[in-house]
Amino acid sequence: MNDTESSRLMLLRFLERVQERDLSRTRRWIADEERREAERRVGEARRPPAPEWLIERGLDRTNIVAVHTGECWDPGKRSKPATRAQAIEALRQQVPACSKCRPDTALGINV
Repeated sequence: MNDTESSRLMLLRFLERVQERDLSRTRRWIADEERREAERRVGEARRPPAPEWLIERGLDRTNIVAVHTGECWDPGKRSKPATRAQAIEALRQQVPACSKCRPDTALGINV
């Protein structure tokens, strides 16, 4: 075997080692991504369901500012889950309905 064939074989062996290392790294990335995806699915399954109704309180936390549906895109930071009965009672006590999600319409109440 001459030097050219020997050096070519050495280069091919080197390439093989590099590719095996790259393949190993890619397989680790795939395993990491599969783990993250499984964790995300478990997290979604464990997440409690969104409330149907929200009651937004004022800064002093005693007065009620607005009633929202659970699907409202702008419920405010001080909104807490509420039952249907609590939402109806708040609307009957003249608490304003959110103008964005209109819970009074969803509840079938004329305010």
